[in-house]
Amino acid sequence: MSLSQLARSIVESPTVSLNEEARLLRERGEPVIHLGIGEPKNKTPFQAILAGAARLTSGDVKYTPVEGTPSLRKAIIRYTEENYDRLVAPENVIVTIGAKNAIWMVLFTLLNPGDEVIILAPYWVSYPEMVRMCQGVPVIVTPEDGTFVPRFEEIERAVSSSTKAIIVNSPNNPSGAIYPPELIAQLVDFCERRGIYYIADDIYHKLVFDGKRAVPAYSFTQKDVNASHIIVINGVAKLYGMTGFRIGWAVASREIIEIMRRVQSQTVTTPAAILQAAAEGALNGMQSVVEALRLHVQNNRDVLLQELKTFQDVRCIRPEGTFYALPDFRAYSQDSMALARFLLQKALVVTVPGREFGMEGHLRISYAGETKDVVEGIARIRWALDPTSPNEIYIGDRRMVRDWL
Repeated sequence: MSLSQLARSIVESPTVSLNEEARLLRERGEPVIHLGIGEPKNKTPFQAILAGAARLTSGDVKYTPVEGTPSLRKAIIRYTEENYDRLVAPENVIVTIGAKNAIWMVLFTLLNPGDEVIILAPYWVSYPEMVRMCQGVPVIVTPEDGTFVPRFEEIERAVSSSTKAIIVNSPNNPSGAIYPPELIAQLVDFCERRGIYYIADDIYHKLVFDGKRAVPAYSFTQKDVNASHIIVINGVAKLYGMTGFRIGWAVASREIIEIMRRVQSQTVTTPAAILQAAAEGALNGMQSVVEALRLHVQNNRDVLLQELKTFQDVRCIRPEGTFYALPDFRAYSQDSMALARFLLQKALVVTVPGREFGMEGHLRISYAGETKDVVEGIARIRWALDPTSPNEIYIGDRRMVRDWL
C-alpha cells in the first residue's frame, strides 16, 4: 500500500509525544510533574460556562455560518478595536477550530508550491511542519548573537524572490521574548513595501510582565485592513485558559477571509456552536480573569528564575511574557531530546527539548501550572543533574535511582 510521501514526512509534535509518555506514567500511578504543556490550570471563566450551557440547554445546537456565529464575530470585532485600535468589518473575521487551525488555513490560503515562509527561531514547533504541509518551504532565521530576538538585517538577508510570508510570534513561544517595537515597525514597513504577508500569532499578547507591552503590528501601518498585508491570529485558549474549547480566529483582508471560508466549508464546515457560544461568553465577560492569570504566571516566572539560579551552569534569559522559559542546558547535554527523556524517566519531570524549537541544547519549561509544581519540578531536575546530589531519593513512595547521562 502506497501512502502520501508528504504526509509521511510530517513529524509528530514532540509535545504530544512527551505528553503521551507522561500520561502513561501517571496511569501507572507515577507522581509525574508536568513542566512541558502550555496549558493554564485556571478554571474556565464562569461567563463562558454559562454561555455554553445556555446554548446547550436551548436545544438549538445546529450548524452555524461557516465563518462563525454573527454574535461571536461581533465580539471579536470589538476585541480587535479595543486591543488593536483597528475597526474591522464582519467580512474581515473568521472563527476557526483553534488558533493553530487558523494559522494552517492562512498558510494553505497563501502558499503555492515552493513559496518560502520566514520563521524566526526560537519558533513554535508546528510552524515548519504546517508550512511543509502546504507545500511551502520554511526558512529559519536564528539570532546570531545568542539571544532570542533576531536583528532586522538577519531577517532581511533571508528574504528571497520566493518569500511569501513571515510568521511573528510575540510574546514568543518558547522563549517568552517580546520583540521590540522598533523591530516590529521595521518588519511591518518591509512587508508592506515588498508585498510579503505578515502573520501575527498573537495568542499570548496579553500575558506580559513587568509593565511591558507587546505592541501590535497594526500600530505601524496606516493602511486599511483590506489593503494591508497584516494577518492577525488569536483565540481564547491561552488568555482564558480555554485550551479544550478549540476556538480561534483570524483577522485579515476580505479576499483572504473569503478564501479561508471556502477552505473551512470544505473541511470542518464550522466550529461547534456550543464552543463558539462559550468563547463569546469569555470575550464579553469579566476580563479580570485574564489579569488574574497574568499575575499568577508572572509570579511563577519569578519563582522559576529564582530556582534556576541554584544551577551553576544553566543560563536563562528572563521571559517577558507567555508562560514559558527556554533555559540553556548545554553544560549538561548537547542533545535536548535525550536530556528531556532522561529527566522524565529519572526525575518524573516533563520538559520539551529545545531542538524542536530551533534551539538545540535548551529545554522549554512551562510555568503555567501550580507554583508548587515549579518548585518541586526544578528541585527534581537539580537532583538528576547535580553530581553532588544523593544517588537516590524517594518521590512519594517511589525510590528513584539516578544514572548519569
